[in-house]
Amino acid sequence: MAGHHALVFGASGITGWAITNQILSGYPSPGTFSKVTALTNRPLSDEAAQWPKSDKLQLVSGLNLLNEGGVEALKKEMQERVKDISTVSHVYFFAYIMDSDSAKEIEVNVRLISNAVSAIDQLSSNLKFVVMPTGTKAYGVHLLDKFPFPTQLPLKESLPRIPEPYASEMFYFSQIDKLKELSKGKSWTWSEIIPDIIIGFVPNNNVYCLAQALALYLSLYAEVEGKGAEVPFPGTEESWKILSNDSSQDVIAKFSIDASLNPAKTGGERFNVCDNATASSWSVKWPVVCSFFGLVGVPPPPGGSGPQPYAYLEEHLAEWKKLEKKHGLQTGRVGNDRSAGSYPHFLMTLFNFDRHLDITKMHSAWGDQKAETDTKGAYWTAFERFRKAKIIP
Repeated sequence: MAGHHALVFGASGITGWAITNQILSGYPSPGTFSKVTALTNRPLSDEAAQWPKSDKLQLVSGLNLLNEGGVEALKKEMQERVKDISTVSHVYFFAYIMDSDSAKEIEVNVRLISNAVSAIDQLSSNLKFVVMPTGTKAYGVHLLDKFPFPTQLPLKESLPRIPEPYASEMFYFSQIDKLKELSKGKSWTWSEIIPDIIIGFVPNNNVYCLAQALALYLSLYAEVEGKGAEVPFPGTEESWKILSNDSSQDVIAKFSIDASLNPAKTGGERFNVCDNATASSWSVKWPVVCSFFGLVGVPPPPGGSGPQPYAYLEEHLAEWKKLEKKHGLQTGRVGNDRSAGSYPHFLMTLFNFDRHLDITKMHSAWGDQKAETDTKGAYWTAFERFRKAKIIP
């Protein structure tokens, strides 16, 4: 019997890349999938993608999920551009469009998943499962001082939706409601996965990749300040101590794949997904992160913080350009409009409250096959991938 056909939307993003990578690397077994179709918005070369070479891979860029012709137009484009679209069995939906207007963000992202899933549902009678990611914004962590569950930690999947008016401004909930509607009475089902900060590699420049921001910053810091230099944490004394759980791209990818292959256990369910059950803090993680670059991670100075990663890069742009030339690095990662500094600051400074996750449900569903890692496993793996891709020296 032929293996499954995976269709990965957003395959150049942190998790979409990892799902494609795991399948092409033979996870969970070499014969489980006979084909993986990786869909990306921007063009992606084989060299930049850094995936294992495989006849199973089909890479398609620029598919228009928001075609004015709706589902019918998307179906036609898929039939023309995606070989064997009628055999797709497992969909991993990691496409996303940001908009500062919450109403517009909801509308466009609901259309994304509605068009995509509706088209596949109509084109492939083989469809079995859809994996849909959300994140800890579903628990209201982005509300900061209005975080609604400070006394209900660790956060569990059984918690209610965040209160209004915030729930109606969160596109995750509208997407999940649409997925429930689309799957009603169908032969396929779905799961929601809920990671916190995702740690991993991306082949294209991505402003939402903390590991990339830190890899660029700490590579330059080591060059300018010298190996063995101390690096003060770029957050506050308060954010240095708070408890959370990182979610490495490989653990998310493996669980997503395994969940999709076990619908009897996971269908219609939501799962917190992170690296292990032990919550950690930056006081533990920061020294490990910095040590990859031969640096010494230390606490923030009293009443302040260490240098902000992108501010440091911008201040030392000339030195970074020399580093690019010296090591033959890829260009375009620093000093442009895709190098915004607000994301690391938000994650490492403004998140100054405990928000750790309960992953009992994830581990129960996963059983003996569960995969775990730690700070070194998550960050150092990502940094090695950035190094191999010639993004950092």
